[in-house]
Amino acid sequence: MITLETLTVTVTGLDAAQVEQWIAQDLVRPEGAPGAWLFRDIDVERLRLIQNLRRDLALQEEALPVVLHLLDQLYDTRRRLRRLRDAVEELAPAEVREVLVQALRRA
Repeated sequence: MITLETLTVTVTGLDAAQVEQWIAQDLVRPEGAPGAWLFRDIDVERLRLIQNLRRDLALQEEALPVVLHLLDQLYDTRRRLRRLRDAVEELAPAEVREVLVQALRRA
């Protein structure tokens, strides 16, 4: 985990005041308290994502919560599908897996 000061040095173009605003908006959830935030790797990547959305896609500040929420839903769905796939591969007999593959190809 890293501090806000280390974060702003590590991630080019990241402003401490902006990060604190995103924390206040609940877009990023570091551990700790104001003045003593600790950022995990996932927090750093989320901040990079926010930067990319703002800079590369010119996403307005007001749209960030909606876009991030949709991305969170997408990532959660992908995790659930991976778990389902792993369970089917581990538990389902070969013939059931083959029927599922054929049904998915038709869909």
